[in-house]
Amino acid sequence: MILRIVFDLDGTLIDSAPDIQGVANTLLAPHGGQITLAQTHKFIGNGVAVFVTRMLEALDLPQQLHAEMVPAFKAAYLTAFQHTVLYPNVNQALEVLKGSGHVLGICTNKPLAPCMAVMDHLSLSPFFETFWGGDSLPVCKPDPAPLRAAFEALGQGPCVYVGDSEVDAQTAQACAVPFLLFTEGYRKMEVSEIPHAAAFSDFSALPDLAKQYAELQ
Repeated sequence: MILRIVFDLDGTLIDSAPDIQGVANTLLAPHGGQITLAQTHKFIGNGVAVFVTRMLEALDLPQQLHAEMVPAFKAAYLTAFQHTVLYPNVNQALEVLKGSGHVLGICTNKPLAPCMAVMDHLSLSPFFETFWGGDSLPVCKPDPAPLRAAFEALGQGPCVYVGDSEVDAQTAQACAVPFLLFTEGYRKMEVSEIPHAAAFSDFSALPDLAKQYAELQ
């Protein structure tokens, strides 16, 4: 059975937190603030606007800065991939999934332009048939609309969503699709507290999970 498999991006396929931290700290420097990598992990998940809100709150900076920082963040984001890397075995897993005939897509809260830029930089784009960013629709995850759109763009067949966070789990639940949790990303809660159909810590395990699910269909 051919599956439609949609992936989150940051914290799932790629570890982009060091570059996101770099963008944030460049913007914060004139205001005398900096955030740590651990804080960056905590703030990721709901898109750029929420990230900026969280970092301003954490540093007790005025929210009036939000209006100027969000577009500046998005602009800097376009080339912020110098320190971004794939998680181990991502390429190999995508090759196996693609070679098995499954159709793959991306649904992320990262704006679409930087999403495509980093995916092209890491040679990920050819694996995927459709791409949905945090600004592709008027709403973003955990609203189910972007994930539904990604699945619809992939045609017919059973659906699976792969992500790393509470937001991803909520989105999958809202779409009523199985959620596969990558445990080594940017989650804030314990694995046991995040609803999931299966969890994995290394992408080498993902093709077998997909095969098992496909055989149940």
